[in-house]
Amino acid sequence: MSWYRSAVYAMAVLLVAIGVALLVRTAAEGGGVLGFLLGGLFVALGVARFTLERKRGAGPPREPRH
Repeated sequence: MSWYRSAVYAMAVLLVAIGVALLVRTAAEGGGVLGFLLGGLFVALGVARFTLERKRGAGPPREPRH
């Protein structure tokens, strides 16, 4: 696995963790539309990034640009 793919997976996990933390914190404080909205968007962004990277896969090797 290349360093790029590892970084993408790490960023996806970080985005999901931030989203979950926002959701938990918002629920603990009694709720709020903005907190739930942002938390859900962060989770969705992280899951989407992870899914897109998995679908992209290794693929055929790219030719170097000159």
